[in-house]
Amino acid sequence: MFIQTESTPNPATLKFLPGQTVLETGTADFPSSEGAGASPLATRIFAVSGVAGVFFGNDFVTVTKAENAEWDHIKPAILGAIMEHFQSGQPVMSGEATAPAGHAEHDGPDGEIVGQIKELLDTRVRPAVAQDGGDITFHGFDRGVVYLHMQGACAGCPSSTLTLKMGIENLLRHYIPEVTEVRPVAV
Repeated sequence: MFIQTESTPNPATLKFLPGQTVLETGTADFPSSEGAGASPLATRIFAVSGVAGVFFGNDFVTVTKAENAEWDHIKPAILGAIMEHFQSGQPVMSGEATAPAGHAEHDGPDGEIVGQIKELLDTRVRPAVAQDGGDITFHGFDRGVVYLHMQGACAGCPSSTLTLKMGIENLLRHYIPEVTEVRPVAV
């Protein structure tokens, strides 16, 4: 098994490509080791000293290192953990645990606008940020403000504010005049 690694715009995050499907659908975000028990793969990766976060996409694993960790020291152990997991035959997500759909549900008078926002995110934004090892999902819409949740390499990335304001906000405002601003949220 050969696992490729790619750098991301976030220097604290690396993208690992195992050459096979990681999640059939959706994404899974483990911003800390709490909750990693839902995934045997995340548990293995968090066992490596210096790992601060794990994120799964369709065909990649994104790992965020702790501030005091060095990639040269932890990258070989992370590669080993990923390789061991896929060779073990265990599932990425255990038992009843499944990857969430991504976007938050929205009930209310702005249903049509929210539908347009989600469609633009799914067709224009999410594929681009997945290339960088992350994901951006809809969290809410209130009086012209779109709230988005940033995951994986996007969470804590130095360029994420620029991506949100100059990229996503301009895109949404162009196609949906009701959108006035985009803000990140922590979940």
